[in-house]
Amino acid sequence: MFKKFACLLSLIVILTGPNSASAGQSVIVIAEGYSCMGVDKSRRDTEKEARNEAKRNGMENAITYLKSTTQIKDFKLEKDFIAAYSQGKVTILEEIKEKTGWYRDEAMGDCFRYTAKVEVVPAEDAFLSWKEKTDLLDDPSAPLQVRLWTEKKEYRAGELIKIFIKGNRPFFARILYKDASGNMMQILPNPYRQDNYFQGGIIYELPQENRDRFQLEVTPPFGEEEIIIHASPSPLGDIELEATGSIYQVKTKEKDVGLKSRGLKIVHSPEAKKVGIGAAEFVETKVKLSTKR
Repeated sequence: MFKKFACLLSLIVILTGPNSASAGQSVIVIAEGYSCMGVDKSRRDTEKEARNEAKRNGMENAITYLKSTTQIKDFKLEKDFIAAYSQGKVTILEEIKEKTGWYRDEAMGDCFRYTAKVEVVPAEDAFLSWKEKTDLLDDPSAPLQVRLWTEKKEYRAGELIKIFIKGNRPFFARILYKDASGNMMQILPNPYRQDNYFQGGIIYELPQENRDRFQLEVTPPFGEEEIIIHASPSPLGDIELEATGSIYQVKTKEKDVGLKSRGLKIVHSPEAKKVGIGAAEFVETKVKLSTKR
C-alpha cells in the first residue's frame, strides 16, 4: 500500500463522501471510590466495593462534565443524549497506583481508596438513535464529533486514496492505516509532521501537500483495508512506533492500540478545568474500504 511517498493535504469544500465511517464515542474521567472494612467485611470485599464506587462516580463525573462543557440546543435531544450515557457502560482503563491504597481512619478503621482512569461509553442503541436525529458537526458547543471519510469504498491498483476529516471543535488526532495483510501504520503524526492538532469546522485532506512526504497509492497486497482515527480535545496517549520512511510502523499490539490511545493526558484539557473534573471526550472512528488489482 505504501510504496510511494510524495505529498498531498489541503482544505476542500465538499461536506460528504460516499464512504463515511462508523464511530464510537466516550468520555474518559478520573474517578475515586472509598470503602471501609467495618466488622463484617473482608479486605477483598472492601477493595471491590471501592472499585465499584469509583465506577459509579466515574459515570456521574462523565455526565456532569458533559452537561457543563457542551450544549445541545434542543431539550429533547439533550435529554436523550444524557440518557444514553446514563444507561452506558463503565470500564476501568488504568489504576492510578499512587492514589490507591489502604489507610487508617480514626472513626471508621481500615479503609481503602481506589483511584482510576475510567471510560464511560453510552448505550449503543440509545446513542445511535440520538445520532440519527441530529447533525452537530457544525456546532462547536455540542459534544465532540469527528467525521472520517474517503471518496469511495473501492480502489484499484495505482489509484491514490485521499482521507478527509472534520470535527465540530478543535481536537488532537491519530490516524492509522491497516492494510490487507494486517499491517498497521500510523500516517499522522508522521516523521515529517508531528503536529496533529486540528481546528473545528474545517475539512482536512490527508496527505497534505508540502507537509506529508507520501502518497497513499494502492499496491499489492489487495483486499479489505481500514482507516482509523482516534481523537480527543486532549493529547492522546502514546503507542510504540518505528519510523519507516515517511510514516510509522505501529509496534504496539493491535489489540492494545486503542487502549494506549485512551491514555489521555487529560490534565491538559481546558474543558475539564472548567468544572474541576479530570475528564476528556474520546472518539474512535473507522472507515473500511477494499483494494483490487
